[in-house]
Amino acid sequence: MRRAALRNLALVGPGRRVPELGGHINASTILSALPVPLVVLGADNRFRLANHAAEQFLGISAPQLAQLGLNDLVPADNPIFMLLDQVRQGEVTVADHDLTLESPRLYKRGISVQGTAIAEEPGAVLLVMQDTSAVRALDRQLSFRSAARSVTGMAAVLAHEVKNPLSGIRGAAQLLESSVNETDRELCELIRDEADRIRALVDRMEIFGEKPVERTPVNIHRVLDHVRRLAQTGFAPQIRFIENYDPSLPPVWANRDQLVQVILNLVKNAAESIASTGTMAGEIALSTGYQHGMRLAMPGSRSRLDLPMVVVVRDNGPGIPEDITQNLFDPFVTTKPHGSGLGLALVAKIVGDHGGLIEVDSRPGRTEFRLHLPVITDEDAGRKD
Repeated sequence: MRRAALRNLALVGPGRRVPELGGHINASTILSALPVPLVVLGADNRFRLANHAAEQFLGISAPQLAQLGLNDLVPADNPIFMLLDQVRQGEVTVADHDLTLESPRLYKRGISVQGTAIAEEPGAVLLVMQDTSAVRALDRQLSFRSAARSVTGMAAVLAHEVKNPLSGIRGAAQLLESSVNETDRELCELIRDEADRIRALVDRMEIFGEKPVERTPVNIHRVLDHVRRLAQTGFAPQIRFIENYDPSLPPVWANRDQLVQVILNLVKNAAESIASTGTMAGEIALSTGYQHGMRLAMPGSRSRLDLPMVVVVRDNGPGIPEDITQNLFDPFVTTKPHGSGLGLALVAKIVGDHGGLIEVDSRPGRTEFRLHLPVITDEDAGRKD
């Protein structure tokens, strides 16, 4: 009975009314107000209806969609067509998860799709689409925090059990260096250099310690501009930077130096990725925006994350191998031959310490890191960390 009611609601046109709690509601108004992307496809898979959320989700206006079919947006071998066939054959509701909708006009990953047959119009299917990438990113970030705690504990053990013996080994090698022949002196230098390298690695791991973050109101655009100038005068002089900022954004409640470290790390990685291709047309795009309604519940807690600020670092490098993307922010995971795998792990830790969320979306020719950050509130403005 509930399914029949939903089907009737979906087919009501702008001129008809649906009784609701003793009153009358225009169905087109309801569909337009729904925050979930919703479309109706005809038997020929052409778009018959799209609400406002679907227009934003697909990046195409309703009048344009009316001239298109689903096969104009995704290739014929996409699993979504199999879902449509199953819905039409069984006239049942079918759901599929973690889909990728990819074409020159559209790129969405981690999409959940639910299809329902519309009995009153043979072959028509109601599709509800949801982007679950933010939820999956939160799950990965929570897993990362557990891994980071393990790194923190290991760093404390290393600091106590390794750094002191290393000092002794280095000192002994330095004493031997002055009383041995030239060949043995080179071996002493090697021992000393390797001891310094191990100590430096332990020092880097110690930054994962649990320390309170001192925060103040920070203008994110000044942070981005500072990083851009550092890059253009340092490691990325040949790369073109594109800036697309929302000037109306409020300050973020953050530690400025740590935000500089996060953005600088992402930009440097992007520059190194571009350089690995040998291209002379490298581009790094920096953008900001305000995303309404981005609220996530923290598992095991009553608190919720309100993350309206979005900061994007995008490059046109070769992309990140798909087999490591899911674990990219874990300690010791790296694509660099001589990397330690701690840079992006530290980025994720800093973002997490600020109550934020980081996502990555990568394919050949386009890698995008998205930071979701909290903006300053009246409560933040009235206190000091």
